[in-house]
Amino acid sequence: MGVEVERKFLVTGEGWRQLVSGSAAIRQGYLLADPGKVVRVRLFGERGFLTIKGGQSGLARAEFEYPIPSADAVELLQMCTGLVQKMRYDLAVPGALWTVDVFEGANAGLTVLEIEDEPGQKSVSALSDAELPAWVGREVSEDFRYTNAALSQRPYGSWQRA
Repeated sequence: MGVEVERKFLVTGEGWRQLVSGSAAIRQGYLLADPGKVVRVRLFGERGFLTIKGGQSGLARAEFEYPIPSADAVELLQMCTGLVQKMRYDLAVPGALWTVDVFEGANAGLTVLEIEDEPGQKSVSALSDAELPAWVGREVSEDFRYTNAALSQRPYGSWQRA
């Protein structure tokens, strides 16, 4: 079984830009999007993927991802009720998989750092606040509103913020 272990943080500064090692446009939608299970269709650059995720338990959740033809992904995206568009930036951080997502469209104004466990990495759950750069803001790992699935249904631009 595939397992995703990930932490999410709001990004509050631009210091991450000096660490960018690559980027890609992402367009994704959800055939099913609730806190207990998600079925996502994604165009990652020119590549298509179908992903199934289970409910979250702490920082972990079951995740199964399969490549699909990009033409199929385009057709499946038309079946989705909500779409998320963003630019994903890979960061060159030794021993870790760090990505920054800069959301576009209805979610413009939201920028999120994701730190994900990969084989041989230091566990993301062991990272302390002192180890995080100054541009990393509040942790939102367990706040469902910040999941892409939730953002596809209730975009960040529609939130009431003080």
